[in-house]
Amino acid sequence: MSPKALGAGLFVASIVVSTGYLLSEDNHYGFSWDTKIQEDKARQTAPSPGTASRTSQATAGPQQKPPSDNPVGFMLSKVADQYAHSARYPPWSVPLTEAQAKGYRGNHYEPVALPLENGGQFTVTLDKFRFTRGEDILVVASLQGPQVVGNSLQATLERPESRDSVETTTLEQDGETGYYQGSLTTDEEPGEYRLIVEATVDGKPVRHASSLTIEPYLGDFEGLEDTFLSNNNLVIPVNFSPQEPGFYALSAQLYNGQQPVAQIQAEKRLDRTSDTLSLRAHGTVLANKSFNGKFQLRNLQIRQLPARPGDRTHYAFGPEEGYDFEPPDLDDLKDTPAVNPESEQRAALLKQLADKF
Repeated sequence: MSPKALGAGLFVASIVVSTGYLLSEDNHYGFSWDTKIQEDKARQTAPSPGTASRTSQATAGPQQKPPSDNPVGFMLSKVADQYAHSARYPPWSVPLTEAQAKGYRGNHYEPVALPLENGGQFTVTLDKFRFTRGEDILVVASLQGPQVVGNSLQATLERPESRDSVETTTLEQDGETGYYQGSLTTDEEPGEYRLIVEATVDGKPVRHASSLTIEPYLGDFEGLEDTFLSNNNLVIPVNFSPQEPGFYALSAQLYNGQQPVAQIQAEKRLDRTSDTLSLRAHGTVLANKSFNGKFQLRNLQIRQLPARPGDRTHYAFGPEEGYDFEPPDLDDLKDTPAVNPESEQRAALLKQLADKF
Protein backbone atom coordinates (compact mmCIF):
# COMPACT_ATOMS: atom_id res chain seq x y z
CA MET A 1 0.00 0.00 0.00
CA SER A 2 1.40 3.43 -0.92
CA PRO A 3 2.01 6.00 1.86
CA LYS A 4 -0.52 8.33 0.21
CA ALA A 5 -3.27 5.68 0.21
CA LEU A 6 -2.38 4.60 3.72
CA GLY A 7 -2.51 8.15 5.00
CA ALA A 8 -5.88 8.77 3.36
CA GLY A 9 -7.32 5.60 4.86
CA LEU A 10 -6.06 6.46 8.33
CA PHE A 11 -7.43 9.99 8.07
CA VAL A 12 -10.90 8.77 7.10
CA ALA A 13 -10.90 6.13 9.85
CA SER A 14 -9.76 8.65 12.43
CA ILE A 15 -12.43 11.17 11.44
CA VAL A 16 -15.11 8.47 11.76
CA VAL A 17 -13.86 7.50 15.23
CA SER A 18 -13.64 11.15 16.25
CA THR A 19 -17.17 11.87 15.05
CA GLY A 20 -18.44 8.97 17.15
CA TYR A 21 -16.62 10.43 20.12
CA LEU A 22 -18.22 13.84 19.56
CA LEU A 23 -21.64 12.22 19.83
CA SER A 24 -20.79 9.97 22.79
CA GLU A 25 -21.50 10.49 26.46
CA ASP A 26 -17.76 10.68 27.16
CA ASN A 27 -17.41 13.89 25.17
CA HIS A 28 -17.24 16.83 27.58
CA TYR A 29 -16.67 19.47 24.90
CA GLY A 30 -19.59 21.75 24.08
CA PHE A 31 -20.88 22.18 20.54
CA SER A 32 -21.19 25.69 19.13
CA TRP A 33 -24.97 25.71 19.31
CA ASP A 34 -25.06 25.08 23.07
CA THR A 35 -22.27 27.48 24.10
CA LYS A 36 -24.74 30.17 25.27
CA ILE A 37 -26.67 27.63 27.36
CA GLN A 38 -23.47 26.47 29.04
CA GLU A 39 -22.42 30.09 29.77
CA ASP A 40 -25.82 30.88 31.34
CA LYS A 41 -25.56 27.81 33.59
CA ALA A 42 -22.05 28.82 34.59
CA ARG A 43 -23.25 32.32 35.64
CA GLN A 44 -26.08 30.83 37.71
CA THR A 45 -23.83 28.43 39.59
CA ALA A 46 -20.63 30.52 39.82
CA PRO A 47 -19.40 31.15 43.43
CA SER A 48 -18.65 34.63 44.74
CA PRO A 49 -15.16 36.07 44.03
CA GLY A 50 -14.03 35.58 47.64
CA THR A 51 -15.23 31.99 47.75
CA ALA A 52 -13.64 31.23 44.41
CA SER A 53 -10.29 32.62 45.60
CA ARG A 54 -10.33 30.54 48.80
CA THR A 55 -11.37 27.40 46.92
CA SER A 56 -8.60 27.90 44.36
CA GLN A 57 -5.96 28.27 47.11
CA ALA A 58 -7.24 25.27 49.04
CA THR A 59 -7.22 22.92 46.04
CA ALA A 60 -4.04 24.18 44.40
CA GLY A 61 -1.68 21.37 43.47
CA PRO A 62 0.70 20.24 40.72
CA GLN A 63 -0.16 21.90 37.44
CA GLN A 64 -1.24 19.44 34.75
CA LYS A 65 -1.36 20.12 31.05
CA PRO A 66 -5.02 20.40 30.00
CA PRO A 67 -6.27 18.24 27.15
CA SER A 68 -6.52 19.70 23.68
CA ASP A 69 -9.36 22.19 23.21
CA ASN A 70 -10.05 20.54 19.85
CA PRO A 71 -12.05 17.34 20.37
CA VAL A 72 -10.94 15.89 17.01
CA GLY A 73 -7.28 16.41 17.95
CA PHE A 74 -7.90 14.98 21.42
CA MET A 75 -9.54 11.87 19.99
CA LEU A 76 -6.88 11.41 17.32
CA SER A 77 -4.19 11.60 19.98
CA LYS A 78 -6.02 9.01 22.04
CA VAL A 79 -6.40 6.70 19.03
CA ALA A 80 -2.70 7.13 18.20
CA ASP A 81 -1.67 6.17 21.74
CA GLN A 82 -3.94 3.13 21.77
CA TYR A 83 -2.74 1.98 18.36
CA ALA A 84 0.91 2.42 19.35
CA HIS A 85 0.25 0.28 22.43
CA SER A 86 -1.50 -2.53 20.52
CA ALA A 87 1.24 -2.50 17.85
CA ARG A 88 3.68 -3.76 20.50
CA TYR A 89 2.21 -7.24 20.07
CA PRO A 90 2.48 -9.44 16.98
CA PRO A 91 -0.93 -10.31 15.47
CA TRP A 92 -0.46 -14.00 16.29
CA SER A 93 0.12 -13.41 20.04
CA VAL A 94 -2.00 -10.80 21.84
CA PRO A 95 -2.77 -10.37 25.56
CA LEU A 96 -6.07 -11.80 26.75
CA THR A 97 -8.48 -10.47 29.39
CA GLU A 98 -11.23 -12.52 31.03
CA ALA A 99 -13.92 -10.69 29.05
CA GLN A 100 -12.08 -11.29 25.77
CA ALA A 101 -11.58 -14.96 26.66
CA LYS A 102 -15.34 -15.43 26.87
CA GLY A 103 -15.86 -13.65 23.55
CA TYR A 104 -13.25 -15.81 21.77
CA ARG A 105 -14.96 -19.09 22.58
CA GLY A 106 -15.33 -20.57 19.14
CA ASN A 107 -18.10 -23.11 19.59
CA HIS A 108 -20.42 -21.59 22.17
CA TYR A 109 -24.18 -21.60 21.58
CA GLU A 110 -26.07 -18.73 23.18
CA PRO A 111 -29.59 -19.87 24.15
CA VAL A 112 -32.34 -17.99 22.35
CA ALA A 113 -35.42 -17.00 24.38
CA LEU A 114 -38.67 -16.30 22.54
CA PRO A 115 -41.02 -14.06 24.57
CA LEU A 116 -44.59 -15.30 25.07
CA GLU A 117 -47.74 -13.62 26.30
CA ASN A 118 -48.18 -12.91 30.02
CA GLY A 119 -44.41 -12.75 30.61
CA GLY A 120 -43.67 -16.29 29.45
CA GLN A 121 -40.54 -17.51 27.63
CA PHE A 122 -39.81 -20.28 25.14
CA THR A 123 -36.07 -21.16 25.27
CA VAL A 124 -34.06 -23.64 23.20
CA THR A 125 -30.53 -24.69 24.24
CA LEU A 126 -27.82 -26.64 22.39
CA ASP A 127 -24.49 -27.72 23.83
CA LYS A 128 -22.66 -26.05 20.91
CA PHE A 129 -23.14 -24.20 17.63
CA ARG A 130 -21.00 -26.28 15.24
CA PHE A 131 -21.45 -30.05 15.01
CA THR A 132 -19.17 -32.53 13.25
CA ARG A 133 -20.99 -34.66 10.73
CA GLY A 134 -22.15 -37.85 12.43
CA GLU A 135 -22.58 -36.32 15.90
CA ASP A 136 -25.95 -36.24 17.65
CA ILE A 137 -27.55 -32.85 18.28
CA LEU A 138 -28.99 -32.82 21.80
CA VAL A 139 -31.88 -30.34 21.98
CA VAL A 140 -33.23 -29.04 25.30
CA ALA A 141 -36.25 -26.71 25.43
CA SER A 142 -38.13 -25.03 28.24
CA LEU A 143 -41.41 -23.08 28.45
CA GLN A 144 -41.91 -20.78 31.41
CA GLY A 145 -45.06 -18.88 32.35
CA PRO A 146 -48.74 -19.50 33.01
CA GLN A 147 -49.33 -21.03 29.56
CA VAL A 148 -50.88 -24.43 28.93
CA VAL A 149 -48.46 -26.65 26.99
CA GLY A 150 -48.59 -30.30 25.89
CA ASN A 151 -46.23 -33.05 27.05
CA SER A 152 -44.09 -33.05 23.90
CA LEU A 153 -42.61 -30.67 21.32
CA GLN A 154 -41.57 -31.21 17.71
CA ALA A 155 -37.98 -30.43 16.58
CA THR A 156 -37.08 -30.20 12.89
CA LEU A 157 -33.76 -29.62 11.13
CA GLU A 158 -34.24 -27.83 7.81
CA ARG A 159 -32.23 -26.21 5.06
CA PRO A 160 -32.53 -22.41 5.30
CA GLU A 161 -32.65 -21.81 1.52
CA SER A 162 -35.38 -24.29 0.57
CA ARG A 163 -37.02 -24.78 4.00
CA ASP A 164 -36.89 -28.52 3.26
CA SER A 165 -37.03 -30.74 6.33
CA VAL A 166 -34.09 -33.17 6.63
CA GLU A 167 -34.65 -34.60 10.12
CA THR A 168 -37.46 -34.55 12.69
CA THR A 169 -37.72 -35.75 16.28
CA THR A 170 -40.02 -35.44 19.29
CA LEU A 171 -38.87 -33.70 22.47
CA GLU A 172 -40.33 -35.45 25.48
CA GLN A 173 -40.87 -33.68 28.80
CA ASP A 174 -38.77 -34.82 31.74
CA GLY A 175 -41.05 -35.37 34.74
CA GLU A 176 -38.47 -34.16 37.27
CA THR A 177 -37.00 -31.08 35.57
CA GLY A 178 -39.88 -30.08 33.31
CA TYR A 179 -37.49 -29.65 30.37
CA TYR A 180 -38.18 -31.11 26.93
CA GLN A 181 -35.34 -33.20 25.50
CA GLY A 182 -34.53 -35.08 22.32
CA SER A 183 -31.79 -35.56 19.72
CA LEU A 184 -31.28 -35.24 15.97
CA THR A 185 -28.61 -36.83 13.77
CA THR A 186 -26.12 -34.86 11.63
CA ASP A 187 -25.65 -37.19 8.68
CA GLU A 188 -26.52 -34.43 6.23
CA GLU A 189 -24.13 -32.54 3.96
CA PRO A 190 -21.99 -29.91 5.74
CA GLY A 191 -23.49 -26.44 5.74
CA GLU A 192 -25.81 -24.09 7.62
CA TYR A 193 -29.14 -25.34 8.98
CA ARG A 194 -32.14 -24.02 10.89
CA LEU A 195 -33.51 -25.78 13.93
CA ILE A 196 -37.27 -25.31 14.32
CA VAL A 197 -38.90 -26.31 17.62
CA GLU A 198 -42.72 -26.22 17.58
CA ALA A 199 -45.03 -26.13 20.56
CA THR A 200 -48.74 -25.70 21.14
CA VAL A 201 -49.24 -22.94 23.71
CA ASP A 202 -52.79 -22.21 24.92
CA GLY A 203 -54.09 -24.02 21.85
CA LYS A 204 -51.99 -22.00 19.37
CA PRO A 205 -48.89 -23.16 17.44
CA VAL A 206 -45.61 -21.40 18.32
CA ARG A 207 -42.37 -21.84 16.35
CA HIS A 208 -38.91 -21.23 17.78
CA ALA A 209 -36.09 -20.91 15.21
CA SER A 210 -32.32 -20.95 15.72
CA SER A 211 -29.23 -21.65 13.60
CA LEU A 212 -26.44 -24.23 13.63
CA THR A 213 -23.86 -25.65 11.24
CA ILE A 214 -22.74 -29.17 10.33
CA GLU A 215 -19.01 -29.44 9.68
CA PRO A 216 -17.11 -32.21 7.87
CA TYR A 217 -14.69 -34.39 9.79
CA LEU A 218 -11.31 -32.61 9.48
CA GLY A 219 -9.01 -34.89 11.46
CA ASP A 220 -7.80 -35.55 15.00
CA PHE A 221 -5.88 -33.58 17.59
CA GLU A 222 -3.03 -35.75 18.91
CA GLY A 223 -1.60 -33.70 21.78
CA LEU A 224 1.44 -31.48 22.26
CA GLU A 225 5.14 -31.90 21.70
CA ASP A 226 7.72 -30.48 24.10
CA THR A 227 7.61 -26.70 24.34
CA PHE A 228 10.74 -24.55 23.93
CA LEU A 229 11.98 -20.95 23.58
CA SER A 230 12.98 -19.46 20.23
CA ASN A 231 13.41 -15.83 19.05
CA ASN A 232 11.74 -14.39 22.16
CA ASN A 233 8.78 -16.77 21.84
CA LEU A 234 7.43 -19.68 23.83
CA VAL A 235 6.82 -22.24 21.07
CA ILE A 236 4.01 -24.77 21.63
CA PRO A 237 3.90 -27.49 18.90
CA VAL A 238 0.39 -28.94 18.46
CA ASN A 239 -0.10 -32.21 16.58
CA PHE A 240 -3.13 -32.42 14.31
CA SER A 241 -3.62 -35.27 11.84
CA PRO A 242 -5.66 -33.89 8.91
CA GLN A 243 -8.16 -35.95 6.97
CA GLU A 244 -7.20 -34.06 3.80
CA PRO A 245 -4.12 -31.99 2.88
CA GLY A 246 -4.60 -28.26 2.76
CA PHE A 247 -3.99 -24.98 4.56
CA TYR A 248 -5.13 -24.86 8.17
CA ALA A 249 -5.32 -22.11 10.80
CA LEU A 250 -5.14 -23.00 14.49
CA SER A 251 -6.08 -20.71 17.39
CA ALA A 252 -6.10 -21.30 21.14
CA GLN A 253 -6.13 -19.50 24.46
CA LEU A 254 -3.09 -19.73 26.73
CA TYR A 255 -3.90 -19.91 30.46
CA ASN A 256 -1.94 -20.13 33.66
CA GLY A 257 -4.33 -21.67 36.17
CA GLN A 258 -7.49 -19.56 35.96
CA GLN A 259 -5.61 -16.56 34.56
CA PRO A 260 -5.98 -15.93 30.80
CA VAL A 261 -2.62 -14.96 29.30
CA ALA A 262 -2.80 -14.72 25.50
CA GLN A 263 -4.75 -15.51 22.37
CA ILE A 264 -2.34 -17.28 19.99
CA GLN A 265 -2.67 -18.58 16.45
CA ALA A 266 -0.73 -20.13 13.56
CA GLU A 267 -1.29 -21.07 9.91
CA LYS A 268 0.37 -23.86 7.91
CA ARG A 269 -0.16 -26.33 5.09
CA LEU A 270 -0.67 -29.81 6.50
CA ASP A 271 -0.40 -33.12 4.67
CA ARG A 272 0.67 -36.68 5.34
CA THR A 273 4.27 -35.62 5.94
CA SER A 274 3.57 -32.59 8.16
CA ASP A 275 1.01 -32.56 10.95
CA THR A 276 2.37 -30.03 13.47
CA LEU A 277 1.35 -26.40 13.89
CA SER A 278 3.56 -24.35 16.18
CA LEU A 279 1.73 -21.78 18.29
CA ARG A 280 3.94 -19.00 19.63
CA ALA A 281 3.43 -16.81 22.70
CA HIS A 282 5.57 -13.69 22.31
CA GLY A 283 7.74 -12.27 25.06
CA THR A 284 5.51 -9.18 25.33
CA VAL A 285 2.74 -11.33 26.89
CA LEU A 286 5.01 -13.47 29.12
CA ALA A 287 8.12 -11.53 30.20
CA ASN A 288 8.40 -9.98 33.67
CA LYS A 289 5.22 -11.67 34.90
CA SER A 290 4.65 -14.06 37.77
CA PHE A 291 3.30 -17.47 36.74
CA ASN A 292 2.76 -20.51 38.94
CA GLY A 293 2.52 -24.15 37.97
CA LYS A 294 1.53 -25.50 34.60
CA PHE A 295 0.14 -23.70 31.58
CA GLN A 296 -2.93 -24.80 29.64
CA LEU A 297 -4.09 -24.52 26.05
CA ARG A 298 -7.87 -24.11 25.99
CA ASN A 299 -10.58 -23.61 23.38
CA LEU A 300 -8.50 -24.99 20.51
CA GLN A 301 -10.12 -24.26 17.16
CA ILE A 302 -8.78 -25.32 13.77
CA ARG A 303 -10.07 -24.04 10.44
CA GLN A 304 -9.56 -25.62 7.04
CA LEU A 305 -9.09 -22.58 4.81
CA PRO A 306 -10.90 -22.47 1.43
CA ALA A 307 -8.95 -24.01 -1.44
CA ARG A 308 -10.84 -21.88 -3.98
CA PRO A 309 -12.76 -18.59 -3.79
CA GLY A 310 -16.35 -19.26 -2.77
CA ASP A 311 -15.59 -22.44 -0.80
CA ARG A 312 -16.69 -22.60 2.84
CA THR A 313 -14.28 -22.45 5.75
CA HIS A 314 -14.63 -25.64 7.80
CA TYR A 315 -14.13 -25.87 11.58
CA ALA A 316 -13.06 -28.46 14.12
CA PHE A 317 -12.33 -28.17 17.84
CA GLY A 318 -9.87 -29.62 20.30
CA PRO A 319 -10.76 -31.56 23.46
CA GLU A 320 -12.93 -29.63 25.93
CA GLU A 321 -10.39 -30.09 28.72
CA GLY A 322 -7.59 -28.68 26.55
CA TYR A 323 -3.94 -29.57 27.17
CA ASP A 324 -1.72 -29.00 30.22
CA PHE A 325 2.04 -28.57 29.83
CA GLU A 326 5.07 -27.64 31.90
CA PRO A 327 6.78 -24.62 30.27
CA PRO A 328 10.56 -24.18 30.12
CA ASP A 329 12.24 -21.43 32.15
CA LEU A 330 10.74 -18.16 30.88
CA ASP A 331 13.38 -15.84 32.38
CA ASP A 332 15.11 -15.38 29.02
CA LEU A 333 12.02 -13.85 27.44
CA LYS A 334 12.04 -10.06 27.04
CA ASP A 335 9.24 -7.51 26.94
CA THR A 336 10.54 -6.15 23.64
CA PRO A 337 7.91 -4.85 21.19
CA ALA A 338 7.45 -6.86 18.03
CA VAL A 339 9.01 -5.35 14.92
CA ASN A 340 6.32 -4.51 12.38
CA PRO A 341 7.33 -1.69 10.01
CA GLU A 342 3.80 -1.30 8.63
CA SER A 343 2.27 -0.92 12.12
CA GLU A 344 5.01 1.53 13.12
CA GLN A 345 4.29 3.59 10.00
CA ARG A 346 0.58 3.68 10.78
CA ALA A 347 1.24 4.73 14.38
CA ALA A 348 3.54 7.54 13.17
CA LEU A 349 0.94 8.79 10.66
CA LEU A 350 -1.77 8.80 13.33
CA LYS A 351 0.51 10.82 15.60
CA GLN A 352 1.22 13.30 12.81
CA LEU A 353 -2.50 13.72 12.18
CA ALA A 354 -3.15 14.31 15.88
CA ASP A 355 -0.41 16.98 16.04
CA LYS A 356 -2.10 18.98 13.25
CA PHE A 357 -5.14 19.81 15.47
